[in-house]
Amino acid sequence: MGTALDRATARVLAGERIDRGDALALWNEGDDDLLSRLATNVRARFHGADTATYVIMAIVNYTNVCVARCDYCAFYKFPGEAGTYVLSFEDLVKRIDVVAGLGGQLVGFNGGFHPDLSVDDYCQLFRRLHTHYGDRLAFYEMTIAEFMFVAKRSHMSYADAAARFHDSGTRWITGGGAEILDDAFRLRHSPGKYKVEDYYAAQSAVLNAGLGSTATMVIGFDETIDERLNHLERLRAFQDQRTGANLPALSSLLCWTYKPYNTELGGQEVSTREYLRHLALCRIYLDNITNLRTSVLTRNEDALLGLQYGANDFDLPTEDEVTQKAGATVSLEFEAILDAARRLGFRPLKRGAWAIGTGAVG
Repeated sequence: MGTALDRATARVLAGERIDRGDALALWNEGDDDLLSRLATNVRARFHGADTATYVIMAIVNYTNVCVARCDYCAFYKFPGEAGTYVLSFEDLVKRIDVVAGLGGQLVGFNGGFHPDLSVDDYCQLFRRLHTHYGDRLAFYEMTIAEFMFVAKRSHMSYADAAARFHDSGTRWITGGGAEILDDAFRLRHSPGKYKVEDYYAAQSAVLNAGLGSTATMVIGFDETIDERLNHLERLRAFQDQRTGANLPALSSLLCWTYKPYNTELGGQEVSTREYLRHLALCRIYLDNITNLRTSVLTRNEDALLGLQYGANDFDLPTEDEVTQKAGATVSLEFEAILDAARRLGFRPLKRGAWAIGTGAVG
C-alpha cells in the first residue's frame, strides 16, 4: 500500500484530487524538492512551464480610519485619534497619477471600516474615478471585507449593495481581508470583522452581480496547520459550488505573509522556505483555481522562487501603506525583480489587469 506520503504523491501525479490527509502527509513528510515537483506538475495543467505573468500596480489607501481593531494591523487608527485621514478626490488622483507614471496598469483600493462612509459615498467616488481615467487604468475598487462592512453600515443586503456597485461601473471587489478563514482564528485576532460563512455569502453576492473577485490568504500569524487547511478546504468547496452550478467563480489565489512590525500581535516573520512550501500546498490542494499568485510586496525578490512552487503570476507593487507600515519594503527597480524570474528559467510576460495568467496586455 505504501506510506501516506507515497499515496498522496501518486494521487497528484495521476491528476487526482488530494484530501486533507494527503495534504497533511505532504506538509509533514514531504521534502522541499517533492513539494516543488508536485506543485509544478499541477501548475502545468493550467500554464506553460517557462512563463509567468505580472502586472504593475498599487494599492492606494484612501483612509486609515477603521473600527475593526485587528491585532495584526499596524495601519489603522480609531476614529478621533490623531493622524486619521480620508483622502479627497483630488489627492486620490495625485496618488493614482504617480502609479500611472511608473507604468502601472492597475490600482486597488484598501482602507478600513470607516463608520461614516456609505455605499453611496463609495459609488460616487468610483464613478468619478472611472469618468476621470476612462480606459487608461483598471481598478480593483475595494476588498470583500470593506464591502461587507459598508453594506451592513448602509443597511443593505449584500445582493443590493453589489448591484449598486455594479451600476457605478465597479468591475472588481477583491477577496482581501480573508487572512485565515477559520472562525477560531478570527475570534482570536479580528472579532470585529465577520465569520467565515458570512464572508462567502458576501463573495457569492459579488460574483452573482457580475463583478470579479479573487481568493486571498495570509500566513504567519499564530495559525495552526489545521487552521490553514480549514481555509483551503472551505475555499475549494466554495469554488466547487460555483463551478458545479455553472456560476462565475474566483479567478486566482494570492497568498502573502504577515508582517509583524509595529503591530499589537507582533511575532516573527515566517521563513521564505515555509512560504514556498505553503504556496506549493495551495497549488496542489486548490485544483479548481487556475491562477496562484506569489507576493513580491511581502517577500520581495524571494517571491519569484514561488514560481518553482506552483505560482504563475505576481504583482510589481508601487505602494501599499498597510503592509509598508508593518515592515514591507517596495522596490521600483522592476527590471531587477524580473531578472530574478529570468534567472530561475521563467519568461515574465506583462499582462493586462484582467488577463491573469494569459500574458495578454489589455
